[in-house]
Amino acid sequence: MEREFIQWIRTQLPPDPRLLLGAGDDAAVLDLAQQAGCVVTSDLLMDQVDFLVDECSPQRIGRKSLAVNLSDLAAMAARPHSVVVSLALPRRGAHALAVGLYEGILPLAREFKASIAGGDTNTWDGPLVISITAIGETTGSGPVARSGARPGDTVLVTGDFGGSILSKHLDFTPRVHEALCLHRDYQLHALTDVSDGLSVDLSHIVEESGCGIVINRDSIPISEAAIQLAAQMGDAPSALAHALSDGEDFELIIVMAADAAEQLVQQQPFAVPVTPIGHVVEDTGLWWCGEHGDLMPLEISGYEHRGVE
Repeated sequence: MEREFIQWIRTQLPPDPRLLLGAGDDAAVLDLAQQAGCVVTSDLLMDQVDFLVDECSPQRIGRKSLAVNLSDLAAMAARPHSVVVSLALPRRGAHALAVGLYEGILPLAREFKASIAGGDTNTWDGPLVISITAIGETTGSGPVARSGARPGDTVLVTGDFGGSILSKHLDFTPRVHEALCLHRDYQLHALTDVSDGLSVDLSHIVEESGCGIVINRDSIPISEAAIQLAAQMGDAPSALAHALSDGEDFELIIVMAADAAEQLVQQQPFAVPVTPIGHVVEDTGLWWCGEHGDLMPLEISGYEHRGVE
């Protein structure tokens, strides 16, 4: 199965000068820009955790598996270069499933100019498992980490939040274009994407930057899906709670100087809106701003990765 599948994949891959040696050999050889840093990220997705094979097409599953990696590159303001795809396939129907997954992966890879450099496939008696490693290049401004937020900065987000389980967790667009444009036109102090939940990923910036973030609850962009989900569940949890904790929104959290943020909000340079939701303070923690200006702790809630026991 693997030899035939590799032959099929190679017919789907156009030549790319950035691949000195691509799929078909023991390892790939990449041509990376001399002045660029190499940014590497990897995600492992599996049936019953990140998607449901019985309810989702292989194409949507394949697309999501690549998109989450591209979102990580966006979170570093890195330009996609290439990806390595490894599949552990259930034995029954393995070839058709693998082809379907690549039918979702390949169009997204072309859209974001990410070459398929290689990978591996195997079959077993367990569920579908997909591991993708994405390689990106920094631009002339270097990468953007979570650790540069400063008191007085403004915190902004792209898009809206909550209810991703209804469809967005499979069909989202990684904000690569937005991140690269922002990094080109503005000085970004911190950047991350929202995968585990808005409150969780805000807390990551707090931890890495050693500061605090105060959120204005009325400013958080709540998606129609979050409102719909809250209505279906009798408003428990509320749409706001969904926006803060559901996760897999794959939008950007952007931290930058207040004057630059004001300019960005006025310009609105993207099809997706950019919204200020809070500001950075010295007091470490994640906070709500109360009616009288007092700070109240914001409960951090979202997806928790299962550790090794």
